[in-house]
Amino acid sequence: MTPTRRFARMTVSRRNNVASSPFPPDYPGEYPKIVTPLPGPKAKELIARDARTVSQNLSKDVPLVVARGQGMVIEDVDGNRFLDFAAGISTVSTGHCHPEVVKAVQEQAGRLMHVCYTDFFYPVYVDLCEELSAIAPMRGGKRVFLTNSGAEAVETAMKLARLRTGRQKIVGFFGAFHGRTYGAMTLTASKPVQRKGYGPFLPEVLHTHYAYCYRCPVNRQPESCAVECLDLLTESYLHHSVDPSEVAAVIVEPVQGEGGFIPPHKDFLPRLQDLCHANGILLIADEVQCGMGRTGRMFALEHYGIEPDMIILAKGIASGMPISAVIARDDVMRWNDGGHGSTFGGNPVSCAAALATLRLLKGGLTENAGKVGAYLIDRLRALQGRHAAIGDVRGLGLMVGIEVVADRTSRRPAPQKRHAVIEKAFERGLLTLPCGASTIRLSPPLIAREADADKAVAILDAAFGAAG
Repeated sequence: MTPTRRFARMTVSRRNNVASSPFPPDYPGEYPKIVTPLPGPKAKELIARDARTVSQNLSKDVPLVVARGQGMVIEDVDGNRFLDFAAGISTVSTGHCHPEVVKAVQEQAGRLMHVCYTDFFYPVYVDLCEELSAIAPMRGGKRVFLTNSGAEAVETAMKLARLRTGRQKIVGFFGAFHGRTYGAMTLTASKPVQRKGYGPFLPEVLHTHYAYCYRCPVNRQPESCAVECLDLLTESYLHHSVDPSEVAAVIVEPVQGEGGFIPPHKDFLPRLQDLCHANGILLIADEVQCGMGRTGRMFALEHYGIEPDMIILAKGIASGMPISAVIARDDVMRWNDGGHGSTFGGNPVSCAAALATLRLLKGGLTENAGKVGAYLIDRLRALQGRHAAIGDVRGLGLMVGIEVVADRTSRRPAPQKRHAVIEKAFERGLLTLPCGASTIRLSPPLIAREADADKAVAILDAAFGAAG
Protein backbone atom coordinates (compact mmCIF):
# COMPACT_ATOMS: atom_id res chain seq x y z
CA MET A 1 0.00 0.00 0.00
CA THR A 2 1.38 3.42 -0.94
CA PRO A 3 1.82 6.03 1.85
CA THR A 4 -0.90 8.21 0.30
CA ARG A 5 -3.49 5.44 0.20
CA ARG A 6 -2.73 4.27 3.73
CA PHE A 7 -3.04 7.87 4.92
CA ALA A 8 -6.48 8.38 3.35
CA ARG A 9 -7.87 5.03 4.51
CA MET A 10 -6.75 5.58 8.11
CA THR A 11 -8.38 9.01 8.21
CA VAL A 12 -11.74 7.60 7.20
CA SER A 13 -11.71 4.41 9.23
CA ARG A 14 -10.87 6.08 12.56
CA ARG A 15 -12.82 9.30 12.13
CA ASN A 16 -15.58 8.54 14.63
CA ASN A 17 -13.51 7.06 17.46
CA VAL A 18 -12.39 10.27 19.23
CA ALA A 19 -15.48 11.60 20.97
CA SER A 20 -13.95 11.15 24.42
CA SER A 21 -10.68 12.95 23.66
CA PRO A 22 -9.75 16.22 21.94
CA PHE A 23 -6.73 14.47 20.42
CA PRO A 24 -7.20 12.89 16.99
CA PRO A 25 -5.88 9.42 16.09
CA ASP A 26 -2.13 9.22 15.72
CA TYR A 27 -0.70 9.55 12.24
CA PRO A 28 -0.40 6.07 10.70
CA GLY A 29 3.32 5.91 10.05
CA GLU A 30 6.72 7.36 10.83
CA TYR A 31 7.15 11.12 10.75
CA PRO A 32 8.96 13.15 9.74
CA LYS A 33 10.22 11.04 6.85
CA ILE A 34 11.91 12.36 3.71
CA VAL A 35 11.94 9.90 0.81
CA THR A 36 12.91 12.12 -2.17
CA PRO A 37 15.18 15.10 -2.79
CA LEU A 38 13.28 18.31 -2.00
CA PRO A 39 11.42 19.38 -3.96
CA GLY A 40 10.51 15.98 -5.42
CA PRO A 41 9.57 15.40 -9.07
CA LYS A 42 5.83 15.92 -8.65
CA ALA A 43 6.44 19.01 -6.54
CA LYS A 44 8.75 20.47 -9.21
CA GLU A 45 6.06 19.95 -11.82
CA LEU A 46 3.43 21.86 -9.85
CA ILE A 47 5.86 24.65 -8.92
CA ALA A 48 6.54 25.12 -12.64
CA ARG A 49 2.80 25.35 -13.35
CA ASP A 50 2.48 27.91 -10.55
CA ALA A 51 5.25 30.01 -12.09
CA ARG A 52 3.32 30.23 -15.36
CA THR A 53 -0.11 31.20 -13.99
CA VAL A 54 -0.32 32.22 -10.32
CA SER A 55 0.12 35.81 -9.11
CA GLN A 56 3.82 36.31 -8.50
CA ASN A 57 3.45 37.97 -5.09
CA LEU A 58 2.73 34.66 -3.33
CA SER A 59 6.37 33.77 -2.70
CA LYS A 60 7.33 30.82 -0.51
CA ASP A 61 10.04 30.24 2.09
CA VAL A 62 10.48 26.58 1.15
CA PRO A 63 9.35 24.54 -1.92
CA LEU A 64 6.63 22.50 -0.21
CA VAL A 65 3.72 21.19 -2.31
CA VAL A 66 1.11 19.80 0.05
CA ALA A 67 -1.08 16.81 -0.82
CA ARG A 68 -2.81 16.24 2.50
CA GLY A 69 -2.56 16.76 6.24
CA GLN A 70 -3.48 14.75 9.32
CA GLY A 71 -2.90 15.77 12.90
CA MET A 72 0.67 17.04 13.24
CA VAL A 73 1.72 15.80 9.82
CA ILE A 74 1.84 17.31 6.34
CA GLU A 75 2.44 14.93 3.43
CA ASP A 76 3.64 16.34 0.12
CA VAL A 77 2.77 15.16 -3.39
CA ASP A 78 5.88 12.96 -3.47
CA GLY A 79 5.10 11.14 -0.22
CA ASN A 80 7.48 13.10 2.05
CA ARG A 81 6.12 13.59 5.57
CA PHE A 82 6.76 16.72 7.61
CA LEU A 83 6.23 17.58 11.26
CA ASP A 84 4.16 20.75 11.09
CA PHE A 85 5.23 23.54 13.46
CA ALA A 86 3.60 26.23 11.29
CA ALA A 87 -0.08 25.18 11.34
CA GLY A 88 -1.05 27.37 8.41
CA ILE A 89 0.22 30.47 10.26
CA SER A 90 -1.24 29.40 13.63
CA THR A 91 -4.57 28.54 12.01
CA VAL A 92 -4.95 24.76 12.16
CA SER A 93 -5.40 24.84 15.92
CA THR A 94 -6.86 21.33 16.32
CA GLY A 95 -4.46 19.70 13.86
CA HIS A 96 -5.01 18.92 10.23
CA CYS A 97 -8.40 17.42 9.40
CA HIS A 98 -9.43 16.71 12.98
CA PRO A 99 -12.19 14.08 12.71
CA GLU A 100 -14.68 16.07 14.79
CA VAL A 101 -14.15 19.22 12.73
CA VAL A 102 -14.38 17.25 9.47
CA LYS A 103 -17.61 15.64 10.66
CA ALA A 104 -19.10 19.02 11.61
CA VAL A 105 -18.20 20.47 8.20
CA GLN A 106 -19.65 17.49 6.32
CA GLU A 107 -22.91 17.50 8.25
CA GLN A 108 -23.42 21.25 7.90
CA ALA A 109 -22.54 21.18 4.18
CA GLY A 110 -25.26 18.59 3.72
CA ARG A 111 -27.84 20.86 5.37
CA LEU A 112 -27.00 24.42 4.39
CA MET A 113 -23.92 25.96 2.78
CA HIS A 114 -25.00 29.58 2.32
CA VAL A 115 -27.96 31.91 2.67
CA CYS A 116 -26.38 35.20 3.97
CA TYR A 117 -27.00 36.25 7.56
CA THR A 118 -27.30 39.89 6.51
CA ASP A 119 -30.69 38.93 5.01
CA PHE A 120 -31.91 35.84 6.90
CA PHE A 121 -31.41 34.03 10.22
CA TYR A 122 -29.95 30.55 10.70
CA PRO A 123 -29.21 28.75 13.98
CA VAL A 124 -25.50 27.96 13.68
CA TYR A 125 -24.62 31.68 13.40
CA VAL A 126 -26.41 32.47 16.65
CA ASP A 127 -24.95 29.35 18.31
CA LEU A 128 -21.41 30.53 17.56
CA CYS A 129 -22.07 34.12 18.64
CA GLU A 130 -23.48 32.86 21.95
CA GLU A 131 -20.42 30.66 22.50
CA LEU A 132 -17.97 33.48 21.77
CA SER A 133 -19.89 35.91 23.96
CA ALA A 134 -19.86 33.42 26.82
CA ILE A 135 -16.09 32.86 26.78
CA ALA A 136 -14.95 36.45 26.11
CA PRO A 137 -13.25 37.83 29.25
CA MET A 138 -15.31 41.02 29.35
CA ARG A 139 -17.95 41.91 31.92
CA GLY A 140 -21.52 42.76 31.06
CA GLY A 141 -23.41 42.23 27.83
CA LYS A 142 -21.45 41.43 24.66
CA ARG A 143 -22.31 41.29 20.99
CA VAL A 144 -20.55 39.46 18.14
CA PHE A 145 -20.16 40.23 14.43
CA LEU A 146 -18.81 37.47 12.17
CA THR A 147 -16.62 38.13 9.14
CA ASN A 148 -14.34 36.08 6.87
CA SER A 149 -10.74 37.02 7.70
CA GLY A 150 -8.60 38.78 10.24
CA ALA A 151 -8.22 41.82 7.99
CA GLU A 152 -12.01 42.13 7.62
CA ALA A 153 -12.43 41.91 11.38
CA VAL A 154 -9.85 44.67 11.85
CA GLU A 155 -11.69 46.86 9.34
CA THR A 156 -14.92 46.18 11.24
CA ALA A 157 -13.35 47.20 14.54
CA MET A 158 -11.90 50.39 13.07
CA LYS A 159 -15.24 51.44 11.59
CA LEU A 160 -17.07 50.68 14.80
CA ALA A 161 -14.56 52.58 16.96
CA ARG A 162 -14.91 55.71 14.86
CA LEU A 163 -18.68 55.43 14.75
CA ARG A 164 -19.20 54.92 18.48
CA THR A 165 -16.71 57.53 19.72
CA GLY A 166 -17.18 60.18 17.04
CA ARG A 167 -13.38 60.44 16.99
CA GLN A 168 -10.98 59.96 14.08
CA LYS A 169 -7.54 58.90 15.26
CA ILE A 170 -6.45 55.29 15.85
CA VAL A 171 -3.16 54.22 17.45
CA GLY A 172 -1.25 51.08 16.48
CA PHE A 173 2.24 49.76 17.22
CA PHE A 174 5.48 49.30 15.33
CA GLY A 175 5.94 45.61 14.56
CA ALA A 176 2.20 45.01 14.37
CA PHE A 177 0.48 43.07 11.62
CA HIS A 178 -3.26 43.57 11.19
CA GLY A 179 -3.83 42.62 7.54
CA ARG A 180 -3.44 43.90 3.99
CA THR A 181 -6.74 45.61 3.16
CA TYR A 182 -6.41 49.39 3.24
CA GLY A 183 -7.42 50.17 6.80
CA ALA A 184 -5.69 47.08 8.18
CA MET A 185 -2.61 47.77 6.04
CA THR A 186 -2.46 51.31 7.39
CA LEU A 187 -2.31 49.87 10.91
CA THR A 188 0.23 47.21 9.90
CA ALA A 189 3.80 48.30 10.65
CA SER A 190 5.71 45.05 10.47
CA LYS A 191 7.75 45.33 7.26
CA PRO A 192 8.04 48.19 4.73
CA VAL A 193 7.43 45.77 1.85
CA GLN A 194 3.86 45.27 3.12
CA ARG A 195 3.16 48.98 2.51
CA LYS A 196 5.61 50.02 -0.22
CA GLY A 197 3.89 51.50 -3.27
CA TYR A 198 0.33 51.39 -1.91
CA GLY A 199 -0.08 54.87 -0.45
CA PRO A 200 -1.77 57.11 0.39
CA PHE A 201 -3.09 55.26 3.38
CA LEU A 202 -6.02 55.74 5.73
CA PRO A 203 -5.60 59.12 7.45
CA GLU A 204 -5.35 59.70 11.21
CA VAL A 205 -3.52 56.43 12.06
CA LEU A 206 -0.51 56.74 14.38
CA HIS A 207 2.15 54.24 15.45
CA THR A 208 4.15 53.98 18.65
CA HIS A 209 6.53 51.44 20.22
CA TYR A 210 5.60 48.01 21.56
CA ALA A 211 7.18 46.50 24.67
CA TYR A 212 9.80 44.48 22.76
CA CYS A 213 12.00 43.79 25.75
CA TYR A 214 14.83 41.99 23.92
CA ARG A 215 15.23 45.14 21.82
CA CYS A 216 13.94 47.73 24.25
CA PRO A 217 13.17 50.99 22.40
CA VAL A 218 14.27 53.03 25.44
CA ASN A 219 17.29 50.88 26.40
CA ARG A 220 16.03 49.59 29.73
CA GLN A 221 16.94 46.28 31.33
CA PRO A 222 14.11 43.97 32.50
CA GLU A 223 15.04 44.41 36.16
CA SER A 224 14.78 48.21 35.93
CA CYS A 225 11.88 48.46 33.47
CA ALA A 226 8.90 50.64 34.34
CA VAL A 227 7.37 50.30 30.86
CA GLU A 228 8.92 53.60 29.76
CA CYS A 229 8.28 52.56 26.15
CA LEU A 230 4.70 53.74 26.68
CA ASP A 231 6.05 57.19 27.45
CA LEU A 232 6.85 57.39 23.75
CA LEU A 233 3.10 57.52 23.21
CA THR A 234 2.14 59.72 26.13
CA GLU A 235 5.07 62.13 25.87
CA SER A 236 5.74 62.22 22.13
CA TYR A 237 2.17 62.19 20.86
CA LEU A 238 -0.37 63.00 23.55
CA HIS A 239 1.63 65.85 25.06
CA HIS A 240 2.77 67.45 21.81
CA SER A 241 0.81 66.71 18.66
CA VAL A 242 -2.34 64.71 19.43
CA ASP A 243 -5.17 65.63 21.76
CA PRO A 244 -6.30 62.35 23.39
CA SER A 245 -9.91 63.50 23.05
CA GLU A 246 -9.52 62.87 19.30
CA VAL A 247 -8.26 59.27 19.66
CA ALA A 248 -10.99 56.70 18.99
CA ALA A 249 -9.06 53.53 19.76
CA VAL A 250 -5.77 51.82 20.43
CA ILE A 251 -5.41 48.44 18.71
CA VAL A 252 -2.81 46.07 20.11
CA GLU A 253 -1.78 42.44 19.79
CA PRO A 254 -1.53 41.02 23.34
CA VAL A 255 1.38 38.98 21.95
CA GLN A 256 2.84 40.41 18.76
CA GLY A 257 2.80 37.84 15.96
CA GLU A 258 4.36 38.85 12.66
CA GLY A 259 6.54 41.35 14.55
CA GLY A 260 8.51 38.52 16.15
CA PHE A 261 6.33 36.45 18.52
CA ILE A 262 6.83 38.96 21.31
CA PRO A 263 5.07 38.69 24.67
CA PRO A 264 5.19 42.20 26.17
CA HIS A 265 6.40 43.22 29.61
CA LYS A 266 3.83 42.16 32.21
CA ASP A 267 2.89 45.78 33.02
CA PHE A 268 2.62 47.03 29.44
CA LEU A 269 -0.98 46.08 28.67
CA PRO A 270 -2.41 47.01 32.11
CA ARG A 271 -0.78 50.43 31.88
CA LEU A 272 -2.03 50.85 28.30
CA GLN A 273 -5.54 49.99 29.47
CA ASP A 274 -5.33 52.60 32.24
CA LEU A 275 -4.26 55.21 29.68
CA CYS A 276 -7.23 54.34 27.45
CA HIS A 277 -9.73 54.44 30.32
CA ALA A 278 -8.43 57.81 31.51
CA ASN A 279 -9.00 59.36 28.08
CA GLY A 280 -12.20 57.65 26.90
CA ILE A 281 -10.27 55.67 24.27
CA LEU A 282 -11.48 52.22 23.20
CA LEU A 283 -8.96 49.39 23.71
CA ILE A 284 -9.06 46.76 20.95
CA ALA A 285 -7.22 43.45 21.43
CA ASP A 286 -6.19 41.85 18.13
CA GLU A 287 -6.10 38.15 19.04
CA VAL A 288 -6.07 36.92 15.44
CA GLN A 289 -2.82 34.99 15.89
CA CYS A 290 -2.40 34.76 19.65
CA GLY A 291 -6.00 33.85 20.53
CA MET A 292 -8.00 30.63 20.56
CA GLY A 293 -5.93 28.71 23.10
CA ARG A 294 -2.55 29.18 21.48
CA THR A 295 -0.86 30.73 24.52
CA GLY A 296 -2.31 28.27 27.02
CA ARG A 297 -5.29 30.53 27.75
CA MET A 298 -8.27 30.90 25.46
CA PHE A 299 -7.28 34.56 24.99
CA ALA A 300 -3.70 35.80 25.31
CA LEU A 301 -4.94 38.93 27.07
CA GLU A 302 -5.90 36.75 30.05
CA HIS A 303 -2.21 36.44 30.93
CA TYR A 304 -2.19 40.19 31.60
CA GLY A 305 -5.50 40.70 33.38
CA ILE A 306 -6.90 43.31 31.03
CA GLU A 307 -10.48 43.76 29.82
CA PRO A 308 -10.64 45.35 26.36
CA ASP A 309 -13.63 46.97 24.73
CA MET A 310 -13.31 44.80 21.63
CA ILE A 311 -11.61 41.50 20.76
CA ILE A 312 -10.72 40.47 17.22
CA LEU A 313 -10.48 36.75 16.40
CA ALA A 314 -9.62 34.76 13.26
CA LYS A 315 -7.03 32.10 12.24
CA GLY A 316 -7.40 29.33 14.86
CA ILE A 317 -11.09 29.92 15.46
CA ALA A 318 -12.25 27.24 12.96
CA SER A 319 -9.27 24.93 12.35
CA GLY A 320 -8.67 26.25 8.83
CA MET A 321 -12.13 27.23 7.66
CA PRO A 322 -12.45 30.97 6.80
CA ILE A 323 -14.17 32.90 9.56
CA SER A 324 -13.38 35.74 11.94
CA ALA A 325 -15.17 37.63 14.68
CA VAL A 326 -15.35 40.93 16.48
CA ILE A 327 -16.61 40.70 20.07
CA ALA A 328 -17.54 44.00 21.68
CA ARG A 329 -19.29 45.34 24.72
CA ASP A 330 -23.00 45.70 24.11
CA ASP A 331 -22.86 49.49 24.36
CA VAL A 332 -20.01 49.60 21.82
CA MET A 333 -21.42 47.34 19.11
CA ARG A 334 -24.22 49.58 17.92
CA TRP A 335 -24.31 50.35 14.20
CA ASN A 336 -26.18 52.72 11.95
CA ASP A 337 -28.81 50.73 10.06
CA GLY A 338 -27.14 49.22 6.99
CA GLY A 339 -23.75 50.62 8.00
CA HIS A 340 -22.00 47.28 7.98
CA GLY A 341 -22.62 43.78 6.68
CA SER A 342 -21.12 40.80 4.89
CA THR A 343 -22.34 38.38 2.23
CA PHE A 344 -20.21 35.46 3.38
CA GLY A 345 -19.41 36.45 6.99
CA GLY A 346 -20.50 33.72 9.38
CA ASN A 347 -20.91 31.16 6.59
CA PRO A 348 -22.82 28.16 8.02
CA VAL A 349 -20.07 25.62 7.25
CA SER A 350 -17.39 27.82 8.84
CA CYS A 351 -19.61 28.40 11.88
CA ALA A 352 -20.00 24.64 12.32
CA ALA A 353 -16.22 24.19 12.11
CA ALA A 354 -15.73 26.95 14.69
CA LEU A 355 -18.19 25.38 17.13
CA ALA A 356 -16.41 22.02 16.84
CA THR A 357 -13.06 23.75 17.30
CA LEU A 358 -14.24 25.55 20.43
CA ARG A 359 -15.43 22.27 21.95
CA LEU A 360 -11.99 20.77 21.39
CA LEU A 361 -10.16 23.82 22.73
CA LYS A 362 -12.27 23.82 25.88
CA GLY A 363 -11.99 20.03 26.12
CA GLY A 364 -8.25 20.00 26.76
CA LEU A 365 -6.29 21.47 23.86
CA THR A 366 -5.86 24.92 25.44
CA GLU A 367 -4.48 23.33 28.59
CA ASN A 368 -2.25 21.12 26.45
CA ALA A 369 -0.86 24.18 24.64
CA GLY A 370 0.25 25.66 27.96
CA LYS A 371 1.86 22.44 29.14
CA VAL A 372 3.64 21.44 25.94
CA GLY A 373 4.58 25.05 25.20
CA ALA A 374 6.37 25.41 28.54
CA TYR A 375 8.20 22.14 27.85
CA LEU A 376 9.19 23.32 24.35
CA ILE A 377 10.51 26.65 25.65
CA ASP A 378 12.62 24.87 28.30
CA ARG A 379 14.09 22.56 25.67
CA LEU A 380 14.87 25.46 23.34
CA ARG A 381 16.54 27.47 26.11
CA ALA A 382 18.78 24.49 26.78
CA LEU A 383 19.54 24.42 23.04
CA GLN A 384 20.44 28.11 23.24
CA GLY A 385 23.60 27.17 25.10
CA ARG A 386 24.76 25.09 22.11
CA HIS A 387 24.26 27.70 19.40
CA ALA A 388 25.54 31.28 19.68
CA ALA A 389 23.16 32.34 16.90
CA ILE A 390 20.17 31.88 19.21
CA GLY A 391 19.86 35.29 20.81
CA ASP A 392 16.50 34.89 22.50
CA VAL A 393 13.86 32.24 23.11
CA ARG A 394 10.48 33.60 24.13
CA GLY A 395 6.82 32.80 24.04
CA LEU A 396 3.62 31.78 25.75
CA GLY A 397 2.13 28.34 25.25
CA LEU A 398 2.62 27.12 21.69
CA MET A 399 3.46 30.57 20.38
CA VAL A 400 7.26 30.42 20.56
CA GLY A 401 9.90 32.56 18.88
CA ILE A 402 13.62 31.89 18.38
CA GLU A 403 15.43 35.13 17.56
CA VAL A 404 18.49 34.50 15.39
CA VAL A 405 21.37 36.98 15.76
CA ALA A 406 24.82 37.55 14.32
CA ASP A 407 26.20 37.56 17.86
CA ARG A 408 24.71 37.89 21.33
CA THR A 409 26.71 40.98 22.25
CA SER A 410 25.47 43.22 19.44
CA ARG A 411 22.16 41.35 19.04
CA ARG A 412 22.33 42.28 15.36
CA PRO A 413 19.53 40.53 13.43
CA ALA A 414 20.68 37.73 11.11
CA PRO A 415 17.87 37.16 8.58
CA GLN A 416 20.05 35.17 6.16
CA LYS A 417 21.08 32.82 8.96
CA ARG A 418 17.44 32.54 10.03
CA HIS A 419 16.44 31.58 6.48
CA ALA A 420 19.23 29.01 6.28
CA VAL A 421 18.02 27.37 9.50
CA ILE A 422 14.44 27.24 8.21
CA GLU A 423 15.66 25.61 4.98
CA LYS A 424 17.85 23.07 6.81
CA ALA A 425 14.95 22.20 9.12
CA PHE A 426 12.70 21.73 6.07
CA GLU A 427 15.23 19.36 4.52
CA ARG A 428 15.03 17.30 7.71
CA GLY A 429 11.22 17.29 7.77
CA LEU A 430 10.27 20.19 10.07
CA LEU A 431 8.03 23.03 8.91
CA THR A 432 8.58 26.45 10.51
CA LEU A 433 7.95 30.04 9.46
CA PRO A 434 9.83 33.33 9.77
CA CYS A 435 8.58 36.45 11.54
CA GLY A 436 10.08 39.74 12.66
CA ALA A 437 13.50 40.81 11.44
CA SER A 438 15.15 37.45 12.19
CA THR A 439 12.88 35.26 14.30
CA ILE A 440 11.80 31.67 13.65
CA ARG A 441 8.21 31.16 14.73
CA LEU A 442 7.07 27.85 16.16
CA SER A 443 3.29 27.59 16.19
CA PRO A 444 2.28 23.94 15.91
CA PRO A 445 -1.27 22.66 16.20
CA LEU A 446 -2.44 22.61 19.82
CA ILE A 447 -2.54 18.80 19.74
CA ALA A 448 1.30 18.74 19.85
CA ARG A 449 2.79 16.35 22.42
CA GLU A 450 6.10 16.52 24.24
CA ALA A 451 7.41 13.86 21.83
CA ASP A 452 6.67 16.26 18.95
CA ALA A 453 8.53 19.03 20.77
CA ASP A 454 11.50 16.69 21.22
CA LYS A 455 11.53 15.91 17.50
CA ALA A 456 11.36 19.59 16.60
CA VAL A 457 14.18 20.55 18.97
CA ALA A 458 16.40 17.75 17.68
CA ILE A 459 15.85 18.88 14.08
CA LEU A 460 16.47 22.53 14.98
CA ASP A 461 19.68 21.52 16.75
CA ALA A 462 20.86 19.83 13.56
CA ALA A 463 19.62 22.70 11.38
CA PHE A 464 21.51 25.35 13.37
CA GLY A 465 24.62 23.19 13.14
CA ALA A 466 24.23 22.69 9.39
CA ALA A 467 23.53 26.39 8.75
CA GLY A 468 27.01 27.23 10.01
